[in-house]
Amino acid sequence: MHSKEQISHDEYQKTADWLRSQTRHRPQVAIICGTGLGMLADALKGQDSFAYSDIPGFPLSTVQGHAGRLVFGELKGRTCVCMQGRFHMYEGHSLCKTTFPVRVFNLLGVKTLIVTNAAGALADGLQPGDIMIIKDHVNFPGLVGLNPLSGPNDDKFGPRFPAMSACYDKDLRYLAMDIGKQLGVSGLMQEGVYAMVGGPNFESIAEAKLLHRLGVDAVGMSTAPEVVVATHCGLRVFGLSLITNKVVKSYEDSDSVNHEGVLDVGQLRSQTVQQLVTELISRMDINNNTTNNAA
Repeated sequence: MHSKEQISHDEYQKTADWLRSQTRHRPQVAIICGTGLGMLADALKGQDSFAYSDIPGFPLSTVQGHAGRLVFGELKGRTCVCMQGRFHMYEGHSLCKTTFPVRVFNLLGVKTLIVTNAAGALADGLQPGDIMIIKDHVNFPGLVGLNPLSGPNDDKFGPRFPAMSACYDKDLRYLAMDIGKQLGVSGLMQEGVYAMVGGPNFESIAEAKLLHRLGVDAVGMSTAPEVVVATHCGLRVFGLSLITNKVVKSYEDSDSVNHEGVLDVGQLRSQTVQQLVTELISRMDINNNTTNNAA
């Protein structure tokens, strides 16, 4: 299922054309909100909002904490589009479908993609409530052939063999860390490596120990396929993980994780994440892919 489904360029274009016909906004930045982080869309001014069920070609989000709306609007003078809820492999969607919006955003003229997620900490130095700026990822589904780029390449979007060695923009990462200092939250922030696993179950202790030994700092069930497709399209990418729990790595540990706890931490840190992303968008240079370090 995940490797055989193909979506034609015309289908992506049809969705992009429909959205253009429904809103005056022409977004430069797209934001994908992770579990419990849909409040990022609330900061947009002059909103046009569409339920996923009303958008041609869009799948539906079925996970608690994902509202299932696409919101267009202005943020600090920048035109943005925000996904309140993403799509996951574990919901039964093909990877073509989970990443469908990213190619639509590219056709709409988006140049920068911001991805957020809720993740479990494997690194000893990360605690629930921390914000990890993603510097790299391990795409476990991709390593075993479950890749959104599988099948015939669409040269209109990008090359057959895209490099992933710099898929998380270094300038945006540095800018985010500087903004964290100015907001007084640098103590909550650090860079790290994110790993995607398929889900929907949380990791076994043996799996957690393996990931930790491989150098993974935080683990979740999304993001990497979206980043792969965005990089293939030539988009600049910034990613962050809100650490919602410590992944259990010891058989002596009686703690366990649940989805409700993940949502609770998302609510706790929602304002901080919103401030960080808002300032990042206001200070990035949209036109030439460099960042503006002026206050």
